[in-house]
Amino acid sequence: MIYQSAQDWQDAPHKRVLFYGMSGLGKTHVSNMLRAQGDWFHYSIDYRIGTHYLGERIADNAKSHAMKVPFLRDLLMSDSIYIGSNITFNNLAPVSSWLGKPGDSAKGGMAIAEYTKRQHQFRKSEIGALRDTSYFIERAQSLYGYPHFICDTGGSICEWVDGDDPDDSLLQDLSQHCLLVLIKGDEAHTQELIRRFDKAPKPMAYQPEFLLQAWNDYLAEAGVAQDKVDPDAFIRWTYARALAHRAPRYGAMEKWGVSVTADEIAAVSSAPEFEMLIANALARRG
Repeated sequence: MIYQSAQDWQDAPHKRVLFYGMSGLGKTHVSNMLRAQGDWFHYSIDYRIGTHYLGERIADNAKSHAMKVPFLRDLLMSDSIYIGSNITFNNLAPVSSWLGKPGDSAKGGMAIAEYTKRQHQFRKSEIGALRDTSYFIERAQSLYGYPHFICDTGGSICEWVDGDDPDDSLLQDLSQHCLLVLIKGDEAHTQELIRRFDKAPKPMAYQPEFLLQAWNDYLAEAGVAQDKVDPDAFIRWTYARALAHRAPRYGAMEKWGVSVTADEIAAVSSAPEFEMLIANALARRG
């Protein structure tokens, strides 16, 4: 770890952290708070994916739907209108819309082959964005003069690394530049996340082996053909299983850094409070 103790952290002129954990536990909330207070550069992995790695694919996906409407098709073909995504740190819907859901096209789904292809493209993009972290640390300091840096990762980081492998190249790279901070939720948080997801299901990225097993199990349990799967029903069915699948993977990553609870994060309202929280987490680990 780049900070071996609470004192190392408190004495450091440049504080660098990377948040990870289940989506919905406060990563982006505290990142926005730190950025707003002036001394912290906020690097959003999902924003980097949507603007740099998948920007053209996201725009093309929107154009492909517009091309099905004769009025819009004529305007696009004559360069009379422009279609692009308006991604912000707080609006990553274009990424989710592109990632999509598998199943019945009449219900907004896509063929499993196309869905799997996009999952692979997202995986490559997320790993690329994570590896860009060191570049943005240098850029934030040399170009903009920010003394501190926070990397706000997506919930799927645990799918692409092996926390039990001391030679995992991505974790080695990230831990050399940032203090990895796991935000841990309890059973009540998990149930609340499931409730929210059931109300408004959103596309997710899955480890390939997990997705294949989940898809086959759902087809067998629901007794439907691939092209008749209700997309929202599938991802609702998969969500709790995905959380259970990810929990030990997050846990294995914890040894690479420190952990804080979602309740602790929710109680933070200022940069000094955040810095003290991390100092306490390092003291607990020590």
